[in-house]
Amino acid sequence: MKTTNKATTVWEGSGKKGKGTFGTPSGVLDDAAISFGKRFEGEKGTNPEELIAAAHSGCFSMALAVQLEQAGFTAERLETTAVVTLEKIGDGFAVTHSDLTLQAKVPGIDRDAFGQVAERAKSGCPVSKLLNAAISLKWELDR
Repeated sequence: MKTTNKATTVWEGSGKKGKGTFGTPSGVLDDAAISFGKRFEGEKGTNPEELIAAAHSGCFSMALAVQLEQAGFTAERLETTAVVTLEKIGDGFAVTHSDLTLQAKVPGIDRDAFGQVAERAKSGCPVSKLLNAAISLKWELDR
C-alpha cells in the first residue's frame, strides 16, 4: 500500500514581515495563515511545528491502536499530546524534540506489555521515522 498527500504554501513578502497561507486538497487547512509572529512570537494562529505536533500525536495514536489490536487488545481511549521543540542551532533552526505524553485506558493489558507495545508504536510510527529529532514518550495506563 502507498499513499501520497500534499499541501501548498503561498508566501508573500519578507521572512519577518511577510505572511503565508496553507492549502490542502481536503480543504481542512485552506487559508490557514502563517507568519513569523505565529511561529516565533506567540501570535494566535498555526505554524509548521504545530502541524508537525498534530501529525505526530495522530500518527503515534493510530500506530499504537494497531499494535494493541495485533496484541489482542482494544484501547478504550488513547490521548496523546506531542510537544515539538524548534530551536536555534548555529545560523539556523531545527526541530530537536518531539515529546509525546500519553494517557491510555486499555482494558486487560498489564503494565509491562503495554510499555513494550507503546515503545514499538513510538519507533514504528511513520512520522517518528520522518523526524530527525529526539523523541521521548511518557505514558500512563488507567485501570
